Amino acid sequence: MSAARVLAQAKINLFLRVLAREASGYHQIETLFQRLDLGDDVEVRTDVRGRTLDCGGEACPPEGLGPMERNLAWRAALAYAAAAGWPQHFAIEIDKRIPVGGGLGGGSADAAAVLRALDALAPEPLPPERLLALAAGLGADVPFLVSDAALALAWGRGERLLALPALPARRVALLQPPASVATADAYRWVSEDREAAARADDEPPLPRLLTPARLASWDGVVALAGNDFEGPVARRVPAVAVLADARPLFTPPLPPGVVPPIYGMSGSGATWFLVLADDRIDLTLSDADGWRARWTTTAERVVGVERLT
Repeated sequence: MSAARVLAQAKINLFLRVLAREASGYHQIETLFQRLDLGDDVEVRTDVRGRTLDCGGEACPPEGLGPMERNLAWRAALAYAAAAGWPQHFAIEIDKRIPVGGGLGGGSADAAAVLRALDALAPEPLPPERLLALAAGLGADVPFLVSDAALALAWGRGERLLALPALPARRVALLQPPASVATADAYRWVSEDREAAARADDEPPLPRLLTPARLASWDGVVALAGNDFEGPVARRVPAVAVLADARPLFTPPLPPGVVPPIYGMSGSGATWFLVLADDRIDLTLSDADGWRARWTTTAERVVGVERLT
């Protein structure tokens, strides 16, 4: 085999807590990752000369992928080659459908797809733990996206994962504002707001108990939903503030027994999502006020690697 294709599925964070900041400046997290059916098509070939990376598709930035050495898919291929001693040559082609810089894990999904494709093609695949270690060196989302879990609880730097049984598929609206958020800025804003809150003697977050039962149904997950980045980012990015202020529109009162939607920001932003956690809820959205709406569904499985030749 010398070529493989992978659907690099996007993710959302059904909840996301930013925990303690390490001496290195890196924040630990606690999050519930959910894969989506939306994804980029990533094709990797090893029957080539040289090393290349190309991007196309509706979500590929007009200016291209930027500096190669900063691209996660490129870095993933280099990391795999260094760890496995193979391949010497590779060509990566990405057909992008996941919005860039939106908190949906597009770059991380592409990196994970490259790792999965190369491992499927390798004469001697790496042990799963080694593949996860490579993923952890690329970013907090990559270990989950290289795993075979559609739903997982993650903590630490995202490298500690508890795979969970998939929840029933539900419709998801992705609301993309005309803005993007740099992850480093979002973490800095969280720190600034927390330092200000400490000086004002605000109450710290309450402790909570996570149980398998609470993560086994949409009803239980809805009660846990929330994202520590939402307030700090919305206070500084007006386009995100518009979506934050729209929460009452998307979480109206419902009849007894109907599970309410989950409305929140994914990752460090700027994309917001609306999970219709109860399949009895129907909703129509259209683009408005500078933001784009698109529909997808939560994934019940991870799409496998397709070997081409």
